[in-house]
Amino acid sequence: MQVPASAPNPIAPDALLVEVAWEVCNQVGGIYTVIRSKVPATVQVWDERYCLLGPYFPHQAQGEFEPIDEYELEQLRRDDPFAGAVRQMRAQGYEVQYGHWLVTGKPRVVLISPFQVYDRLGSIKTDLWEHHGIPTPDHDDLLHQVEAFGLLAKIFLQILTTETVPPQRVIGHFHEWMTGVAIPALRREQVPVHLVFTTHATLLGRYLAMNDPNFYDHLMQVNWAAEAVHFNIETAVRIERAAAHGSHVFTTVSELTVRECIYLLDRIPDAVLPNGLNIERFVALHEFQNLHQQYKAKIHEFVMAHFFQSYSFDLDQTLYLFTSGRYEYHNKGFDLTLEALARLNYRIQQSGMEGQVVMFFITKRPFHSINPQVLQSRAILDEVQETCEAIERQVGERLFYAAAAGSDHRLPDLSSMVDDYWKLRFRRTLQSWKTTNLPPVITHNLVDDANDDILNFLRRANLVNNQHDRVKIVYHPDFVSPTSPLFAMEYGQFVRGCHLGIFPSYYEPWGYTPLECVARGVPAITSDLSGFGDYVMQTVPDHEDKGIYVVKRQEKTFDESAEELTDMLWNFVQLNRRERIMQRNNVESSAELYDWKKLRVYYDRAYALALERE
Repeated sequence: MQVPASAPNPIAPDALLVEVAWEVCNQVGGIYTVIRSKVPATVQVWDERYCLLGPYFPHQAQGEFEPIDEYELEQLRRDDPFAGAVRQMRAQGYEVQYGHWLVTGKPRVVLISPFQVYDRLGSIKTDLWEHHGIPTPDHDDLLHQVEAFGLLAKIFLQILTTETVPPQRVIGHFHEWMTGVAIPALRREQVPVHLVFTTHATLLGRYLAMNDPNFYDHLMQVNWAAEAVHFNIETAVRIERAAAHGSHVFTTVSELTVRECIYLLDRIPDAVLPNGLNIERFVALHEFQNLHQQYKAKIHEFVMAHFFQSYSFDLDQTLYLFTSGRYEYHNKGFDLTLEALARLNYRIQQSGMEGQVVMFFITKRPFHSINPQVLQSRAILDEVQETCEAIERQVGERLFYAAAAGSDHRLPDLSSMVDDYWKLRFRRTLQSWKTTNLPPVITHNLVDDANDDILNFLRRANLVNNQHDRVKIVYHPDFVSPTSPLFAMEYGQFVRGCHLGIFPSYYEPWGYTPLECVARGVPAITSDLSGFGDYVMQTVPDHEDKGIYVVKRQEKTFDESAEELTDMLWNFVQLNRRERIMQRNNVESSAELYDWKKLRVYYDRAYALALERE
């Protein structure tokens, strides 16, 4: 797959585009990032012919949805078919929200609450069963929401086609199984909408990969129907299959997920739509090196509080590595990362190299509270800092007076300029802070500490932050945020402060985390079993020079992949400061390769293909 040199819009000027997603103004998972980041590039080409459609959940939407008032809607109605369809739906008694999504590009958005047709769930379920063989259990509210929204999405698109005047045509682009319910009904009722369906990861594929360490080897033998029942996801899987087969154009996000679609959904995708980012949001130009220093200093503060109460090391000789994402121990490659870190720790110890590596695991796990020892250590270090600053002010004032008033040109005894109160407080604060305990590997008290895979590996490998360990571990089972008393920074700021992101996933249909690193000028490791890694290998020559490393996991044993990852980390820790700065420059300058303005052309080709098909 070659990256197009430019991205002209091949779509007929009379086409309208409605993009349907469960995560429009509703942040749940990764699709939110895809849709939101793509909006500016889409609006740039489609402008007023573009509208997003999603479910209305007031609590989720309130911070990012701006409604259009009734008077303005009436004015828009004459030359805005989306507004006309909204007014028609309202006239039929439906509650429909119409306005703008408060993101870059401010696209038009239609939001419809699924709960308003819950009284019709019986007939909705009956239709799905009788016409499409899709059964629905009685007590699954997500399925009820999905199926109710599917009916409302179908009605909206039906009405929209009556608002258009030939040669105007309507393209409906549906993302993931949660919006797919409308597709088979639209085809059955022959509504003149050109349908595109994108699966970002097959639902069954995600479940199988989590539970089968040889998922890719067994893919061809999977009995999809039996496995869907086994994992209790039969309804969702059947909806996904009906959407895939009912669409005019079926797409997925990477060459890797093409195989899944063939064997689990029984349809070969018509196109692959790689995901990008709105790179403008991340651009810092010449500032990005300064930002790295600024946020690295904040990470230094955390590391000092966490480790220096037990022992200290040279922060200028310390590298910060991290991984992040959903807690899927095998799928996200946490198991491979830990194995490589244990091997790296041994290699550095044996080599006699100077320096330390601090590895952060940022994920989400159920926890009771932050570890009181970790919190107390941070609080006491803050007190140490306040005491030092008070002494600094006092010495500064007295030194200045002594310099101005004295005739002796020698530097006076600075300790004599500190009051006994501050000397005592300094000594007592340090005494209360220092401990002989090892720094904890985890910052929080987990609900199920004994059965946590990360912790159990660290215990088995004795990678528990001993002073002689050259790889230190910080497992933070909560997302980084400005309200966190430990980091007090945004996730993006934390990423900028680190030296390397590690994401050697076993199952990752696309993978935004390494892409977000690259956008911030931070080198990243991905794998050839992630959509992003596969895309990089196919389209980016000399990608390692641009700071993107791809671990080979296809047709490799766990041990072989672990050794390759260890080699990558070993080579990285041997870079000197100048080489790391040059590499960050290369990473930052290559980020535009993944901008939606370049990658949107794949979507436009899929839309052109949909318009050709009836």
